[in-house]
Amino acid sequence: MANSIGSRTPPRTLTGRRRWVAVAAVAALALSLTAITLRPGTASAAVPAPGAGWTTVWSDDFTGAANTGVSAANWLYDTGTSYPGGAANWGTGEVETVTSNTANVAQDGAGHLAITPVRSASGAWTSGRIETQRTDFAAPAGGVLRVEASIQQPNVTTANGAGYWPAFWMLGAAARPVGATNWPGIGEIDLMEDVNGRSSEFGTLHCGVGSGGPCNETTGLGSGERACPGCQTGFHTYAMEYDRSVSPEQIRWYLDGSNFFTVNAGQVDATTWANATQHGFFIILNVAMGGGFPAAFGAATPTAATASGVPMLVDYVAVYQKAGSTTTPTPTVTPTGGSRNAYSTLQAEAYDGQSGTTVEATTDTGGGSDVGYIANGDWLLYRGVDFSSTAARQFTGRVASGIAGGGSGLVEVRLDSLSATPVGSFALANTGGWQTWRSVPTNISAVTGVHDVYLTFTSGQPADFVNLNWFTFGH
Repeated sequence: MANSIGSRTPPRTLTGRRRWVAVAAVAALALSLTAITLRPGTASAAVPAPGAGWTTVWSDDFTGAANTGVSAANWLYDTGTSYPGGAANWGTGEVETVTSNTANVAQDGAGHLAITPVRSASGAWTSGRIETQRTDFAAPAGGVLRVEASIQQPNVTTANGAGYWPAFWMLGAAARPVGATNWPGIGEIDLMEDVNGRSSEFGTLHCGVGSGGPCNETTGLGSGERACPGCQTGFHTYAMEYDRSVSPEQIRWYLDGSNFFTVNAGQVDATTWANATQHGFFIILNVAMGGGFPAAFGAATPTAATASGVPMLVDYVAVYQKAGSTTTPTPTVTPTGGSRNAYSTLQAEAYDGQSGTTVEATTDTGGGSDVGYIANGDWLLYRGVDFSSTAARQFTGRVASGIAGGGSGLVEVRLDSLSATPVGSFALANTGGWQTWRSVPTNISAVTGVHDVYLTFTSGQPADFVNLNWFTFGH
């Protein structure tokens, strides 16, 4: 779910170009998934058994009679438009009132929970939002916490889904006693969000301070929009693993067993990470209507065309845990050989991390995708770039820009740290359009060996100023 305090920042826009701002992403690591996951598109009659080395900490598979509420032993209902003493409209600008009525929150008698937004005759919306009674879902020191659910998103489309905002997420335990007024420092992990019937998936970690800070709030550190075909017409498994058995610690997001996004403790300072993660959490399921996140995709509120009564269906929610090791994890060591050849054509969309950008189709020679909607403060990360023992002295970027009003910006190359001094840069203004491409070379300081390459983007204007298709280095 979007943050509980403060609204999502609206997107930077140019004519005909919309985007969700600054969602940082780290490419998924190929780590084995040992908890059993649901086959996409099907509903399971029972919570999956834990995999080897895992134990089931808690679960609910919603096997109650039709039109009954949820288990009071497992869940509590949020009601109204805010926590007591918390931010209005749940801090996000959403317009619904959440209730405990079975019209909004009910088991369907077929093994599912239905959370259903309903519009009244007067046009007012009600919906449902429930939280686990337990707030102690935590990763043990040296161990792993896994939270997962099988969910069918509301079966709406962009034609009739304006304002729909289903979510499966977690808040740090310390949020509950104070109405989440300590957000985002206590940590929020969004396992699944979609808006406006886009059939997408967003995964995000919120942490740090309420504006800006190490976690780029109020946007957070996120995956960006990921296509989720069939997620509105069938059940899919959404999961998160917080892994304290590796160094640095990681949070990994999974869709149907595929690790599509990872954040690690090295991306923020140690205090911010510990405050956001090293404690208990509670789980939240809800369908909001309207607010800052749907607004970023053109629907701040539901419209007359928005369908009423289309539920998010939840087949089960489960929490698993893997015990910690008695040995100290081995720190990650940078390999002596890089996984990328600096002198090959490096595709921009094959990043290992990013902030503020979006992958889109390109009409440049060869087709494929580019990274677009890049503005001041955005960045891209490419790990393990091997420059060999012969120094690279040139950088070339394949770029396009449709920025208006004489705007421009810098494309900068940094090594191993976002705060490192650039080894080179070039300036870019309007190239004639967002798909009008040119290759721009620039000299850089001599670089040898293996490095993580950060491409950073600087501009004096807030508007997007560049798309990047590929880049390469030369001697």
